[in-house]
Amino acid sequence: MWLPVLGLIIGVFFGLMADIRIPAEYSNYLSIAVLAALDTLIGGIRAQLQNIYDEKVFVSGFFFNIILAASLAFLGVHLGVDLYLAAVFAFGVRLFQNIAVIRRILLTKWSIPREKTEKN
Repeated sequence: MWLPVLGLIIGVFFGLMADIRIPAEYSNYLSIAVLAALDTLIGGIRAQLQNIYDEKVFVSGFFFNIILAASLAFLGVHLGVDLYLAAVFAFGVRLFQNIAVIRRILLTKWSIPREKTEKN
C-alpha cells in the first residue's frame, strides 16, 4: 500500500516544484491522464486492502490507462468529437466505485475490533 502513496507524494512534490506550463491545447490530454492515474492509484489501494495487490498489474495498468485515455482524446480531436468525455465518465465511475469499496473495507476493519471489545 505504501508504493502508490509514495508515488503520489513524490509526483505532487515534483509537480509543485517544477515551473512547467502546459499549453491550453493539451489540457484535455493532461486532465485525462491525471484522471487515469488517479483511477489506477485508488485501484491499487483497493487491491492492497483486499490482499490481491500485484506490482506488475499496478504498473502496467497505470501506463496502459494513461496511454489509452490520451489516445482516445487524441482520436476524438481528429474526428471532431469530444471522445475524452467517454474516458472522463469511465474513469470517474471506476474511481468512485473503488473509493466506495475502500470505504466499506475500512468500515468493516474498524467495526470488527469495536465489536470484539464490546463483547468482552
